[in-house]
Amino acid sequence: MSRTPKRSPRRPDPAALPDPLQVAWRPSPVAGTAPDPRAAPGWAASLPEASPAERRLAEAQLGREARGGMAVAARCRYGLPAVVRTVPRLPDGTPFPTLYWLTCPAARVAVGRLEAAGWNAALSERVAADADLAAAHADAHAGYLAQRDALERLSGDPGVGGLPGRVKCLHVLYAHEVATGADPVGRVVRRTVDPVDCPGPCVEAGRPADA
Repeated sequence: MSRTPKRSPRRPDPAALPDPLQVAWRPSPVAGTAPDPRAAPGWAASLPEASPAERRLAEAQLGREARGGMAVAARCRYGLPAVVRTVPRLPDGTPFPTLYWLTCPAARVAVGRLEAAGWNAALSERVAADADLAAAHADAHAGYLAQRDALERLSGDPGVGGLPGRVKCLHVLYAHEVATGADPVGRVVRRTVDPVDCPGPCVEAGRPADA
């Protein structure tokens, strides 16, 4: 099932990146638009379980076997999984607090270059200095917990990606934004990396894993 595109995703010069303190974090205003249903507490739990074929695609993207339940929460332009929704507990009972997992290899490369350029620290400082952004960041954490709790509540309500007080993992926050449209820091990342530079489908359905 694995497929090698003709080239790898490009890694632009970090000096060409925008200032992480200047990229807009608020949603784009759209008159008369109803709240995004993907941000509702029960939306994640309502997603259908990934089919065996979808699961194999996600595993090929990750390069490993996936553990626990999984649903496709967002797809790329080729129709492949981009973000999957996991379940809060692995089959052996281990808590797994990350509800949304980024599977798209090209997106992981794009977000990783921001982390390598020091965006985690810069965005943590931005959250600390901007009361409105801090409140939105905290709201995103509350929404994340509400969606996870609809599947199963974990003891201690563990956060993810640095939520709610700082910015620790841009991949997690970007995945949350792509899946639900409800993460302000993930929105900064998304506005920087999208459209993701993808050289073609990373995996191809119907091909054997050793093809």
